[in-house]
Amino acid sequence: MSTTRFARRITDTSEKSYGMVGLAMAEKGPLIHLELGRPMYDTPQHIKQATIDALLAGDVHYSDLQGMPELREALASKLARQNGINVGPSQIIVTNGLTQASFAAFMALLDDGDEAILLDPFYPQHIGKIEFAGATPVIAALDPTDNFSIKRELIEPYITAQTKVIVLVNPCNPTGRIYTRAELQVVADLAVENDLVVLTDEVYEQITFDGAQHISIASLPGMECRTVTMQAFTKAYAMDGWRIGYIVAPKDFIEPLMKVTTTEVTHVNTFIQHGALAAVNGPVEALSDMVDGDRQSRDFVVQRLNQMPGVTCKAPQGTIYAFPDISATGLKSNVIAMRLMHEVGVVVESGSFYGEAGEGHLRICFGAQPKRVLSEAMDKLQDFFNKL
Repeated sequence: MSTTRFARRITDTSEKSYGMVGLAMAEKGPLIHLELGRPMYDTPQHIKQATIDALLAGDVHYSDLQGMPELREALASKLARQNGINVGPSQIIVTNGLTQASFAAFMALLDDGDEAILLDPFYPQHIGKIEFAGATPVIAALDPTDNFSIKRELIEPYITAQTKVIVLVNPCNPTGRIYTRAELQVVADLAVENDLVVLTDEVYEQITFDGAQHISIASLPGMECRTVTMQAFTKAYAMDGWRIGYIVAPKDFIEPLMKVTTTEVTHVNTFIQHGALAAVNGPVEALSDMVDGDRQSRDFVVQRLNQMPGVTCKAPQGTIYAFPDISATGLKSNVIAMRLMHEVGVVVESGSFYGEAGEGHLRICFGAQPKRVLSEAMDKLQDFFNKL
């Protein structure tokens, strides 16, 4: 047996980054998967075709380390048009999904002894990356009875001399909240007053419902110079398996970020960047049709959940998740999640996986399955809660 001792960045970091996914893989028998945040749609054909054309044209070699110039130019135009973020292509780095974007940001900005504030409920994968960088995640819980609203008094007490960044997920996974301009201004004010950087994960920026407006915090006055915005093609364009996203950052952040991205992967796969370019410049109908399908799925799932005893569910403003409150059952959310998997074969996430403020909730991905499967899953949940 080897006596190798692994690095502390491995042994001392959080183990559970994927919740029920690993447990579900080990479960025997048919399961309905509503735990994994993946789109049910196929990638639109014009995106596939652009990638195929680039591949057949021989665009298979090394390319720009920061990302294909044409793609970064298109992204700069998109950011100005849709997000109110005015940057040049030199302030954009194309990454291997938002996962690599966030890893690079945490590694470039955090040092041993630093602290990063996360708003609870949080995205669990951010925890491990903060710890990888040698820093400490500090959890600021939002109030579920106040619709998980951002309030100054909930965050400010956690800011110390060691605080370096505030992490924001907007639209929020798992709650489905889209933060208002006033809520974002609270974060912006705290960042300016305490000389902090805001890392904002905006992977669901284009999946919004009922006229809710997503606002990028980097567009607020004084925030462009202290915000790292992370976006991706993953969800809205049904490109989760493509692994392509991007970082938008102040000019003096780019070189440190590039030290991480180029050391890690050199650059993103060359020919899929042509597919991403087609997504940015292509017809909006494909995107709007998928978002409209998600809205219909949301409406169906929320309506069914609210018919179940002990369950209440607000309609999420964005993302592909419902976050029903099951606290009236008197059972812990992880207990409900495990029982649903074992007793009726429906896999959902425990709200407590996303932090203590998520206790008493379940995260249900309504965007991962077609209507007939969602209907079957809701029937099974209805039967479970009726008998509980």
